[in-house]
Amino acid sequence: MRALIQRVDWAEVEAAGRTVGRIEAGLLVYVGVGVSDTPADAEALGKKVAHLRIFEDAEEKLNLSVGDVGGAILVIPNFTLQADARKGRRPAFVNAMGGEEANRLQQAFADALRAEGCRVEQGVFGANMTIRAAAAGPVNLVVDIPPAGAGSA
Repeated sequence: MRALIQRVDWAEVEAAGRTVGRIEAGLLVYVGVGVSDTPADAEALGKKVAHLRIFEDAEEKLNLSVGDVGGAILVIPNFTLQADARKGRRPAFVNAMGGEEANRLQQAFADALRAEGCRVEQGVFGANMTIRAAAAGPVNLVVDIPPAGAGSA
């Protein structure tokens, strides 16, 4: 699984002309599910994101997690994160898991965040969405579970 994580002052998602999720300070997380991803990967990614120390402490060091600052997380399903754009000009999406299984794993990720004590809002799987946000920092990270290069010697 791949997550693009952005620290935000606020974020919201709209689908079919109505707001379906909104948070104040916290994290905007786009999630792409890959063809080889498992429920264990979704849980591991949830734990990782919940505890990432990407908020400043009193000394302005990145030492606090979203939970430490009382923030929330807006999760946006985003299969295009699994795109392969190394060749040509049109990305290939053969690495993106489709359908109901991808939806289940994306939901398992959101559930893992909740299990870690995070308040979670979500976009709509498979929908055309409009996302609005105010970036904070900016702080942006890409996290892969399993990590890129895992298992290679």
